[in-house]
Amino acid sequence: MNKKVLQTLEYDKVKDQLYPFIQTEQGKRLVADLMPSSDFDQVSTWLQETNEAVLIDRLKGGLILPALVDIKDQVRRLEIQASLNGSEIVSLAQVLTATAAIAHFFEKMQDDDLAGSIDLLNARVENLTLLPELTTTVQRSIDETGQILDAASSTLASIRRRMVGHENAIRQKLQSYTRGKSAQYLSEAIVTKRADRYVLPVKAEYRHQIPGVVYDQSQSGQTYYIEPQVVVEMANQWSELHVQALAEEDRILADLSARLAEHSEDLLTNALILGQLDFINAKARLAKSQNAQAPALSKDRSVNLQQAWHPLIGEQKAVKNDIALGLDYQTLIITGPNTGGKTITIKTLGLLQLLAQSGLFITTGRPSTVAVFDQIFADIGDEQSIEQNLSTFSSHMANIKNILAETNDQSLVIFDELGAGTDPQEGAALAMAILDRARSLQAKTIATTHYPELKLYGYDRDQTENASMVFDVETLKPTYQLLIGVPGQSNALAIAKRLGFDDELLADAQSMVNPEDQNLNRMIQDLVDQRQLVKTERADLADKTKQVEQESADLSEKTLKLEQSQAKVMLDAKNEANHLVAKTRKEAEQLIATIRKERLAGGQTANLSEQDLQKQKQAIAALHQTDHLEKNKILQKAKKAKTLSAGDEVVVQSYNQQGTLVKKHKNGQWEVQLGILKMLVDEDDLVKTEATAKAQKEKQKQHKQKVAKTVHNTSSTGRVQAKLDLRGVRYEAAIVDLDRYLDTVVLANLSSVEIIHGKGTGALRKGVTDFLRSDRRVKEFHFASANAGGDGATIVTLR
Repeated sequence: MNKKVLQTLEYDKVKDQLYPFIQTEQGKRLVADLMPSSDFDQVSTWLQETNEAVLIDRLKGGLILPALVDIKDQVRRLEIQASLNGSEIVSLAQVLTATAAIAHFFEKMQDDDLAGSIDLLNARVENLTLLPELTTTVQRSIDETGQILDAASSTLASIRRRMVGHENAIRQKLQSYTRGKSAQYLSEAIVTKRADRYVLPVKAEYRHQIPGVVYDQSQSGQTYYIEPQVVVEMANQWSELHVQALAEEDRILADLSARLAEHSEDLLTNALILGQLDFINAKARLAKSQNAQAPALSKDRSVNLQQAWHPLIGEQKAVKNDIALGLDYQTLIITGPNTGGKTITIKTLGLLQLLAQSGLFITTGRPSTVAVFDQIFADIGDEQSIEQNLSTFSSHMANIKNILAETNDQSLVIFDELGAGTDPQEGAALAMAILDRARSLQAKTIATTHYPELKLYGYDRDQTENASMVFDVETLKPTYQLLIGVPGQSNALAIAKRLGFDDELLADAQSMVNPEDQNLNRMIQDLVDQRQLVKTERADLADKTKQVEQESADLSEKTLKLEQSQAKVMLDAKNEANHLVAKTRKEAEQLIATIRKERLAGGQTANLSEQDLQKQKQAIAALHQTDHLEKNKILQKAKKAKTLSAGDEVVVQSYNQQGTLVKKHKNGQWEVQLGILKMLVDEDDLVKTEATAKAQKEKQKQHKQKVAKTVHNTSSTGRVQAKLDLRGVRYEAAIVDLDRYLDTVVLANLSSVEIIHGKGTGALRKGVTDFLRSDRRVKEFHFASANAGGDGATIVTLR
């Protein structure tokens, strides 16, 4: 990307907003080196990384990284086998500690809902080299200030303990001089230090009263700082221990340096990855501070910015505009008054395009689309003055000449006040020729102009569209609102009238205006009026649609409540009926049992056969009302309509964008794939597409058909035994089993079966015989042959 456009569109000012969020020196270097990319896949990856960091920031509070310094110098010293000091080792220890912390942070996220949603950042973290033993050793040996800890070695700890003992003995000995008679010789009753030795402040006239070594004298000469002779030897011993401690500390530093040198490449790689994560995290936090959104990428190099504003102005102050280019037209010409917002509009387009191609989110109020251009060119002159002279015009023309020489179908070209600074007629002609050349090169072009001739140009040329910045004639102020499809109209006479010019002067001016210009202004005004009418009607229609949707939702809710109420009433009625059926069945069973008992005991023929008794019993049982299916059908109606599953095509209502469900998270939100981006969306914000709902209904229909087919095949072709063994079964249960068995064998088209009932008391045999005698499905029956069970089994021939 050419550096001139970066300067023209103030790209570096937005980059500077990243620095407050950067924690590492490597991250700062990445910000400084950041440039827009023209590689589609690279831009897509950058945006997805930023999106993953935004997700982590929203759900986990972002990545926590310490302030890491650049460790290249330390590593370079390690490579030449130099021994690092405590501060240098601390800088390496911070990299080790941060590496372990980041790896642990991402490891924890593998166990929750974010797993699978941050693949790109996970891939970076997996390249970190964990050095747990070295990290523990360094942390145990060096504190945060670079001081060596006692835990670094037992020898150092022993020496330091002895030093503390000697130091305490020296202080106690000197404290005795601050009390009693000796205190009168001191200028102050304190113990102090000079040249790293403990001394007493002795008055000059009494210096011979306390023999020892003089280490210092006050500026007035009235006080001598003396180390008493009685502690000189003790102090010498302490000094010897101090030298030993320093030697041991040097040995420890050399040992740590040698161990760190073995992993110098790992340390550099880890520092680089941590810097990259810091940089990506900063992009996410900048997006949050700007309320920016992730753009979608178009492969046809079309741009569609929805409610966009300039990031350096801020959302609260800026006017948001929809800016589109490359879909229905390749060239957009914006006309309008000075200070109306034309320049800031085209700058917004160019700057947001640069930011998106740098992997940064863009300041738009709704989901927007950007392209990936090989080059973005801009000729923008912020100086809008009547004092523009030939040199200024020449400078612009030279710049435009260079732009056209490098422009192709992969370029975005931005012109501000094209052709200005020279004769209006020649300037307009030159502007149209330049636009024609850019269009022939198939570049995407956006230009601002004052020339009325270019308004007609926008109608005459294909793939070209007019636009304007709206000006409020009533307030004599620009609205900064972009209006695509309508060229700007001249407001000079209207403004002059509002300012109080007399009618005669205005009439003279009106008479001098070219009639064609007047017709053009009237046409433009008519377009503006029609557009405003359509806008008003659309707003009214939107309000009515919203009202109808609300009424429909209320009606659906009331209908559902009514159905639930009806279902509850029906359920209560069925439960009551079931109580009565249960009572009746119990009484019927008792009656049947009594009749059967009396019949078997007396051997008399009853009016009702056993089969009739069983049918009466089944009829009573059939009175039972089931509530499960009906209840599920009514009360679960709404839930079925809302049921979502992974892979469903849905519409995110707040963005009006279609996506695919990836998985459901624990917090009730769904992860939705929108183009190249993934985001978490509340379930209430999701609606199934018609295709998904239709596919699910078709799937349920196929499932029901499959089940019905399976049941049919099972009932018609399943294998049925030609023998039923009722031995050991109680009488009532045996008769029920026999009835069901005969149904099964009839469906299986068996002609003859064997019923084994045993001999026993003969009661079961008689019951079976009575049942078979009255059953219409039975053609004939007889006892088995003597060698096949005799009267312990009955052979039944079916109709």
